[in-house]
Amino acid sequence: MILTLNPVVGIGHMLDHPFLRSAFLAGTCIALAAGLIGYVVVVRGQVFTGDALSHVAFTGALAALAFGIDLRAGLYGAGIVFAVLMAALGRRANADDTVIGSVFAWILGLGALFLSIFTTAHSGTGTVGSNAGVNTLFGSILGLSSGQALGDAVVALVIVVVFVVIGRPLVFASLDESVASARGVPVRALGYAFFVLVGITVGVATQAVGALLILGLLATPAGASQRLTSRPFAAMWLSAGIAVFSMWTGLTLAYVAPKVPPSFGILAVATGVYLVAFVATAGRDRRRGRPWPGRLEAGELRASLSATRPDRPHPESGVVESRT
Repeated sequence: MILTLNPVVGIGHMLDHPFLRSAFLAGTCIALAAGLIGYVVVVRGQVFTGDALSHVAFTGALAALAFGIDLRAGLYGAGIVFAVLMAALGRRANADDTVIGSVFAWILGLGALFLSIFTTAHSGTGTVGSNAGVNTLFGSILGLSSGQALGDAVVALVIVVVFVVIGRPLVFASLDESVASARGVPVRALGYAFFVLVGITVGVATQAVGALLILGLLATPAGASQRLTSRPFAAMWLSAGIAVFSMWTGLTLAYVAPKVPPSFGILAVATGVYLVAFVATAGRDRRRGRPWPGRLEAGELRASLSATRPDRPHPESGVVESRT
């Protein structure tokens, strides 16, 4: 490591290392996907979903390790399967806390089973498998090969592209389900798509910050963005920007101070941004009398998300009112 007061030279020296180039490539794309998906997770009030799916990711990784297959197959496969399961068990593909808690308990039981199989199979062998389990828990972004980093980046960018395509109706349905349904938005299909996206995002992000800490990368940037702006789509992209900034700064901290785990640095920066946003907006929100600074009132939400059309549904009944 070479320390210099010139930031351009310092960045150049840092990116001379292939493992750091791989980490920045994968980390940037993962953070972008997590910031966008995390905003909708927070808006829908389903942060518990992200927590449950993080344990699903760990259990899936243990299952893959126990049966000798690629770890990422377990991460993505388990995430998608259980995400669809939670969507199917919930009302209108929108799982409630009871459904999520039941799946959470079941997946923890499966995790205990696969952990037993895995530790028994690798006991005393000294193989890399034991480290793989720990890396899944706490992240191993600096240990990604160039091929793994490229694969994770592609998966994350596919998530971003799909989200951009369905983002507007998804946010609309998340904020006002009844009005969105009355306007012909496929609420149930979007619910399934959202859960699948969350499952894949958790799987790919687990390799960056680990299963135990993935919730921070999903929820913290989104929470900060909600405090800084009341415009839904501005907040969504601001959340992505905060997540990417946290990723870059966290990786830089891990380079400057090698004893600092990158996952800790990433989430420490994200938490710091949230605290700054909280302090900066606390006084403003007391003056406005709003308990949640980033939330819009119902009328403001409809004004921001509903396109101006001659026919609009009544906000409560869903009956279409015609303008003459």
